Amino acid sequence: MIKISRFRAFIRKHQKSAPVVFFILGFTWDSLTLGSIDRLYDQIIICVYLLSLSLSLYLFNLVDDDKWKETFLERYEDYFPLAIQFFIGGLCSAYVIFFSRSVSFTKTVSFFIILVVLLFANELLKKRISNKYLQFGTYFFVNFTFFTFFIPVLVNTMNTFIFLISGGISLSSTLILVTFIYGKSPSTRRELNKTKLINLILIIYATINIFYFFNLIPPVPLAMEEGLVAHNIEKENGTYTVTYQKSGLFSAFDNETSYTPGDSLFIFTSIFAPADLKKRVNHHWQWKNSQTGDWETSDKIEFEITGGRDGGYRGYSYKTNILEGKWKVDVTTNDDMILGRINFTVVYDSTNTSRNLETETF
Repeated sequence: MIKISRFRAFIRKHQKSAPVVFFILGFTWDSLTLGSIDRLYDQIIICVYLLSLSLSLYLFNLVDDDKWKETFLERYEDYFPLAIQFFIGGLCSAYVIFFSRSVSFTKTVSFFIILVVLLFANELLKKRISNKYLQFGTYFFVNFTFFTFFIPVLVNTMNTFIFLISGGISLSSTLILVTFIYGKSPSTRRELNKTKLINLILIIYATINIFYFFNLIPPVPLAMEEGLVAHNIEKENGTYTVTYQKSGLFSAFDNETSYTPGDSLFIFTSIFAPADLKKRVNHHWQWKNSQTGDWETSDKIEFEITGGRDGGYRGYSYKTNILEGKWKVDVTTNDDMILGRINFTVVYDSTNTSRNLETETF
């Protein structure tokens, strides 16, 4: 009889809460160690996580079939669900780390809602991680998000077509794994309705695509790291000196900017992109007509960014003879996917007395 260690006894005693703890451990570990999707170390880590998660799912789902009876794996059966949660947490945290580089809160919050639901899903379902629909549904989600980052980095190109290819690869690989485990495990066939599971995966697939095409998530792996309304920008020896008006707590939603008629206003952005990836982006200036309530395009200024710089590719556009009122500048790719949005309200001030200016270098 296999001797139960103190650690195994502890895990069995706390088997209801242990998976959630290991999910959080995986999330925290990656938060401390990962940094950039185009760094070789990060790419290796998330590849290992996905492969390890796939293997853990296979091992765990064959436990009830006594597949590992009288093998060296039998002593580790209690740890399989913990491994699943750890690798799910690790993959989710990697995605959040890369994703949270964007300053566009309205785009980021949609994923964090999904992440919170995922984090507490085990507590909401009676069978927790043993629920096979939860297992494979979650696996597909983290699989999909992995490929939406990894494929553009691999081919140095990102666009809607690449996103669809990434989704197709993740869908195919998930269905292959599900079919393989389903064929190997009689207990899985008893517990699982294959048609129901495939429908669940297809619903998740459709939902992520809807989020993408309705701009509820940004076009990963691009991310807008900085976005400022500036009164002056100077470039010298590769350094940008940006003078801008100090804003309030809720500047991400509306930033009041004093303006002297005849001067120029600048929009400064830094956009992260993986090394060797080039992409054309736009600053889409729009003014809200107070009489009609419609947003009217003032200018759409395009330039190319090149990836590889940790602080993001820096660029700016500017306008003179700005109308008073509400403005927004959408930072978009050339296929109209939104990276971020800068909102501000122009208030005429011919005396320059209400400005509270700061200068920062990038």
